[in-house]
Amino acid sequence: MLPMMQRELIDKKKWVTKDELLDYFAVSQCTPGIISVNTATFVGSKVGGFWGSAFATFGVITPSLIIILGIAAFLWRFMDIEAVRYAFNGIRIAVAGLVIAAVAGLIKQSVKGWLGISIALIVFICSLVFDLSPILFVLAAALVGIAIFLAKRKAGPKDV
Repeated sequence: MLPMMQRELIDKKKWVTKDELLDYFAVSQCTPGIISVNTATFVGSKVGGFWGSAFATFGVITPSLIIILGIAAFLWRFMDIEAVRYAFNGIRIAVAGLVIAAVAGLIKQSVKGWLGISIALIVFICSLVFDLSPILFVLAAALVGIAIFLAKRKAGPKDV
């Protein structure tokens, strides 16, 4: 969904910029719910206010809901078939690949400079080692960013 949203919202519709969409993705990860739904809500709000956010949210939810309900009505009859189980294993692998591709795209766009690379690596390693909420990692990275901003501002333009 994330690459598709980027293509539609930035390239085709030009409703948001890359930086805005990255901000929406970041905030969407910290709020309860699915990232694509939360992002659609934020973009809808920017473009059309309250009704824009409502229609954008329902627009993202409705097709998936209809498809899932249709599949669920028939799938339970076929779950004992070995080929169906293998198909779902293949689907999981494909989804993992799509998620990795989306993450790689986000990294290319948002991780810049040695400081950004350092923060990203530290957060990645800590997320593997510690079983903490992603919100804590985002807040910690935000605090580091604010501290760096304040240090640069205090140093002045000559020292930066």
